[in-house]
Amino acid sequence: MFSSIINLKFPSTAEAKIAASHFSEILGSKISYYDYLGIQITIGKSGELSIGVRFDEAVRLKKFESDIPSLLSDIKKSFIYKEEKYSGVCIYSFEREAQNSAVNISTGKTVN
Repeated sequence: MFSSIINLKFPSTAEAKIAASHFSEILGSKISYYDYLGIQITIGKSGELSIGVRFDEAVRLKKFESDIPSLLSDIKKSFIYKEEKYSGVCIYSFEREAQNSAVNISTGKTVN
């Protein structure tokens, strides 16, 4: 699995929240175009914004990376921030699958 990470540092958390909303909308609208395996957007308490995008093929990662400047263009026009980006290979990734743990009141047995 291949991953592209974009770290942005804004002067305030408020600006990071606005940028996160923008990236959520833009990246969410491009899921089928880039064929992501996953997207993770995280805001830190001091104005940090981290965007992680995972791919199953290096070709898709390279396509995404070539488009990063255009994806950042609106943010660059609107905010002052520090930027760091890098690509890598995921060594370890874990995500728990959603589970339904319902109990039948009459029988006391777990219902799946």
